[in-house]
Amino acid sequence: MATIKIQQIRSKIRSPKDQKQTLEALGLKKMNAVVEHEATPQILGMVAKVRHLVKVIN
Repeated sequence: MATIKIQQIRSKIRSPKDQKQTLEALGLKKMNAVVEHEATPQILGMVAKVRHLVKVIN
């Protein structure tokens, strides 16, 4: 399966609790942090939920 890199580009300070928890579950704890995950439907759904806070890098 393909992998995707996800970078946090906006702060999570004023985000709802569920979006903060989604970022933590993705492994994003700081601004400009980059993590790499398999492109599974679960991960893609999490990215879609916080799409305004992250950027997908190929």
